[in-house]
Amino acid sequence: MRAWIDGDLLADPIQGAVAVTDHGFTVGDGVFEAVKTLHGAPFALTRHLTRLERSAAGLGLPAPDLDDVRRGVAAVLDGAEADPLGRLRITWTAGPQPMGSGRGEGPATLVVAYSPIPHAAPETTVVTVPWTRNENGATAGLKTTSYAENVIALAHAQRHGGTEAVFANTAGDLCEGTGSNVFYVLDGELRTPTLAAGCLAGITRELVIEWCGAREVDARLAEVRAAASEAFLVSTTRDVQAIARWDDRDLPAPGPVTRRCAQTWSAREAETMDP
Repeated sequence: MRAWIDGDLLADPIQGAVAVTDHGFTVGDGVFEAVKTLHGAPFALTRHLTRLERSAAGLGLPAPDLDDVRRGVAAVLDGAEADPLGRLRITWTAGPQPMGSGRGEGPATLVVAYSPIPHAAPETTVVTVPWTRNENGATAGLKTTSYAENVIALAHAQRHGGTEAVFANTAGDLCEGTGSNVFYVLDGELRTPTLAAGCLAGITRELVIEWCGAREVDARLAEVRAAASEAFLVSTTRDVQAIARWDDRDLPAPGPVTRRCAQTWSAREAETMDP
């Protein structure tokens, strides 16, 4: 693992380097991006940085200097060419601030970290959790560091034999996973929830819609779970991952549409590193 903080590459990436009063640490007042790397080259970095800016604006944080971010990315990826697959974590927080929710005048904190990762399994199992996403909340659709809700949901899914949790929103519509977007096939048509459902505007979601075609439509989670002929998750580290079991229902993994999307993804990913 390598880590770069506010211009400095750390000799020991797990040493104490962020202030204990950093708002990202004390109250989760920050945003982040997780970027896949292939042999040391970041994939879709420009799209990720655009979303980082959008999330920062939504949280009321100053805009990050993207030239600084790119310098941090280059620093932590130096020598990573031998790693087939890796993950960049770009974190931008409000920086050292007074204790509590109110912000002061402290400078923001920028952290870029990298580590190699294994390839995701080709299929997964998902569990619907009893909690909902608030599609009307102040942080809906923002990629913030406030992930406690996801930690609880994922732990619940794992206790029930799943590797990912799936949320409905307050209307009962399918929303998203803890770190993934959901696609499914109904009446022969590939579909995924709209952003109005409260889900994150995932980069992989965006590219699958562009490359594979999918209709954005909101539907009751219970109806999707009962009637979908196949389904899959997408995320930066999953790519296109077939759902083999959703709660107590088995699904083909992969189904024909999922297989086509996975093949299209692999072909298009190989063509360009920064679409």
